[in-house]
Amino acid sequence: MNTPDFAPAPEAVSFAEDADSSSFEGYFRDPAAAAESPLAWRLGQRLALLDALRGLFSGGQATAQLRLWVFLELAALPQGRLQRDDLNQAFFSLRPEALDATLKRLRDLNLLVWDATAQDYHLSPLAQQLQGLLAPLVRSADEDDEMAALLAQVAGAQALGLSDPGQIQHLHAQLARRYDEFADVIASGSEARLREAQPRFERALHLVERAGEALTALIRSDHDDPRLEREARALGRGQARLLSMASQFTRALQQADRQRITLGTTGITSSDVRQWLQSRGALHELLGDALAINPQPVFISGHELVDVAEGEFERDRPDPQRSQGLPPAAQAASGTLETLRMPQELEDLIDQLADWTAGATPEAAAARPVAQAVLGGRYAQAAYRLQLLPLLGDEQASTLQGLTGDLARSAWRAVLLPEIVAVQDPCVAALSAGHLEPDISDDTHA
Repeated sequence: MNTPDFAPAPEAVSFAEDADSSSFEGYFRDPAAAAESPLAWRLGQRLALLDALRGLFSGGQATAQLRLWVFLELAALPQGRLQRDDLNQAFFSLRPEALDATLKRLRDLNLLVWDATAQDYHLSPLAQQLQGLLAPLVRSADEDDEMAALLAQVAGAQALGLSDPGQIQHLHAQLARRYDEFADVIASGSEARLREAQPRFERALHLVERAGEALTALIRSDHDDPRLEREARALGRGQARLLSMASQFTRALQQADRQRITLGTTGITSSDVRQWLQSRGALHELLGDALAINPQPVFISGHELVDVAEGEFERDRPDPQRSQGLPPAAQAASGTLETLRMPQELEDLIDQLADWTAGATPEAAAARPVAQAVLGGRYAQAAYRLQLLPLLGDEQASTLQGLTGDLARSAWRAVLLPEIVAVQDPCVAALSAGHLEPDISDDTHA
């Protein structure tokens, strides 16, 4: 008898039997690798919390649910000290044996402490840590709970100065998974998937934008931990990738809208038909007995159809008397060739530079402000002249023929500064600072 594929291997069985008696380092090929992992080291510092979780969730599903409910209810009571009567009143709906068994398990796990002197109960610091860990379980179910909780943790930790590289790394991984998920939806081109993912995508963008200030402050702040700074910058890149996908998602939706077809003048679109078909349980039932009837064509004007067919045959039949040779040579008619003309502003700028250069000597020439060469006319014309200034003195552009090469060969050089100055012009409020320097050499005069 052959062993089925799903049967566990012998070594897997022995591994499961010895799992409780093995140490954490014993599961590694090299035990030293466990000490080198920052995450493994952090988990090793929380063994008490891990034991509390194991004890709280051990056993059946109903028992674990009961313990968790009692524990969270205790953590929500606004009392530091609890008498036994307070517990009986708070959990009056439980059977006494169920409450006693649950309280005993909480005491064994050091989550609920009995003070023999004061004859009351109180929650231990370990219970407070566990309550913060289990708090997301009581939130309303939402597909974006994980990322929202991580964003809240990162933003809150940054506000309190308690930023943790592990939280940032988990959030970065969650953003990367969301990015890949939405990228697959966009690549599919399916309108149904795009419409289904649109609310989740908008929710993700909203969460990232709301936490943007905290993430920006986290990236710009100074930290002594290089790992924290590295994870923060990686998170910023992941946030930028997700935000930049908004335009891609919008274009994909617009493409789906362009592919939508309206059926006549009814106002019903192909998307409406698709949604209606998806709401049907069995599509084959729509056919019914339609395929059981063969259509029988009926021609009520056979002679007219024959006459039309004969006329089409005669019209498309080639004429054997027609010459099949090439037509004789003929003189081409005269005409004009229209070419694209460069903007007038380029010619005006070349003429202006030529006027400044005409008759000037190295001693008499002086630098000119950028505003004299750029301003004049509308904003678009001034912006176009400013974009032309870097061509002055360009070696590659000076080899070109035409107005672009003439501008590059002008005896002027642009010097632009990384500053903005206000100018007196009706169309331009501010301009890059700089000036034009004359470059008058012997070759230029020659």
